[in-house]
Amino acid sequence: MHSLSAFFVGVLFGAGLIVSGMTDPSKVIGFLDIAGAWDPSLGLVMGGAVSVGLIAFRVARGRTITLLGGTMGLPAGRQVDRRLILGSLVFGIGWGLAGFCPGPALVAFGAGYDKAVVFVIAMLAGMALFEVAERFRSD
Repeated sequence: MHSLSAFFVGVLFGAGLIVSGMTDPSKVIGFLDIAGAWDPSLGLVMGGAVSVGLIAFRVARGRTITLLGGTMGLPAGRQVDRRLILGSLVFGIGWGLAGFCPGPALVAFGAGYDKAVVFVIAMLAGMALFEVAERFRSD
């Protein structure tokens, strides 16, 4: 049941990303180009996503189990530190350069877009590099 629910939620999320234009790098870069031909439409998408997320987290904080009976696991950290700021900067720079963030990139990858294939390979390489660096850091 959990796998089936996860599959349908993933399909719904992917469809939403496609319909909203988040899988089109030129639309994303147009949104980020506030000094040029700015396209504010993705701001509405983001505003809607943040609104839904705020409500969902508020509801989730009052629960101990998920709707499907699993353990509720919410992030405990609330500290803004150097690692969070640097990670956010790297994420934002990558998003601006490529026009993809991870979720839409995976959807575009699944749809066979060449740029998304390159992005996903680079993203996986970056994740692997981070894991290696973390192992050395913790030793």
